[in-house]
Amino acid sequence: MLTTDLLDAAQGESATIVALRRAIHREPELGLQTPMTLAKVRDALADLPLTWKTGGKTTGAVATLKGGKPGATGHGRVLLRGDMDALPMEERTGLDFASTIPGRMHACGHDTHTAMLVGAARILAARAGDLAGEVQFMFQPGEEGYHGARHMLDDGLIDPLPDAAFALHIMPNSPYGRIAGRAGPLMAAADQFTITVKGAGGHASMPHDTRDPLPGSAAIVTALQTMVTRRFSAASPVIVTVTQFHVGTAHNVIADEAVLGGTMRTLSASHRAKVHQLLRETAVLTAQAHGLEAEVEITPGFPVTVCDGRAVVLGERISGELFGEEAWHALADPIMGAEDFSYLLEKVSGAMFFLGVAADGEDWKSCCAIHSPRMTVDEGALPKGTAMLAGCAVEFLENGFSTPG
Repeated sequence: MLTTDLLDAAQGESATIVALRRAIHREPELGLQTPMTLAKVRDALADLPLTWKTGGKTTGAVATLKGGKPGATGHGRVLLRGDMDALPMEERTGLDFASTIPGRMHACGHDTHTAMLVGAARILAARAGDLAGEVQFMFQPGEEGYHGARHMLDDGLIDPLPDAAFALHIMPNSPYGRIAGRAGPLMAAADQFTITVKGAGGHASMPHDTRDPLPGSAAIVTALQTMVTRRFSAASPVIVTVTQFHVGTAHNVIADEAVLGGTMRTLSASHRAKVHQLLRETAVLTAQAHGLEAEVEITPGFPVTVCDGRAVVLGERISGELFGEEAWHALADPIMGAEDFSYLLEKVSGAMFFLGVAADGEDWKSCCAIHSPRMTVDEGALPKGTAMLAGCAVEFLENGFSTPG
């Protein structure tokens, strides 16, 4: 098995991985255009025999490493993915390498994902002669709501499609070095909605002469919560959360309209379609009951992230070989966050795993979660992520999804 020395090799790349992570962290970029980050990646891999694909609507790139194992039929092509973009928020970590760009921070760990993927490319390139197939390294911008993976697919950067795909996501409030995953739905579909409730405003002292949109809008908020609990089974979670409620400009003015905004989270395509339909009906009919009109706009987000059970079994096996059986944690339930690696997993069998990066030996339950301005990671766990990614690639190319004899 090639996996037996991958952890040692990843530890040997530790300085490179950490230095790259810190360089990316200092200069976070947003959305679909991350040219500085991609330049750092390409510099770190410039000495390797990789073939690059770039172009299209993003600064996404796919680097391909061709294996050369003599006489091997192999199992074709495997893709490893790392995302590159940051979040529009102020950093409050106090780190020496904190963001130098106001209003931007790598608070979701994409700097670590990219650095770990670079590490995986380096240790796999050193073993290219023993690889029974080829590896695609997908460096993706625009994961934070910009559909970067979908754009890269549309632009033909992942053509031909791989036979399997794997990704890692760090968890800063999970035990150091723990690998977690599950078969089936891992993360939810996430869609946004905006409901504009229209009435007729006027003076607050004469509400009877108006069609006040505020009480009707408040009724819509309540009706949406009832809709979820009465129309969907609790065994298959559906979340509808109103996060915005905008109405009025002064204490003595009844506004013409109110605007509600929020998110919908579902774990199946059927529930996703059903909640869209019911949200529209509930908003429109509740508004009508209050003498108002409601317009509903739904902005589709990422699909459900569904992991192939065979890929999860492979990941569990590699985790055990690299770190011991105690490192693996089978998630009992999906996470209701969303991930645009889902676009790959709609087309390709594969899985995403979580890597715990809470400080080694500390109480992981007290650590800040992703998207916190104070989020930090124990960089000692990053070579573990590199080895895990590389191990999944090696194992799939050697054995596919079958269990080695």
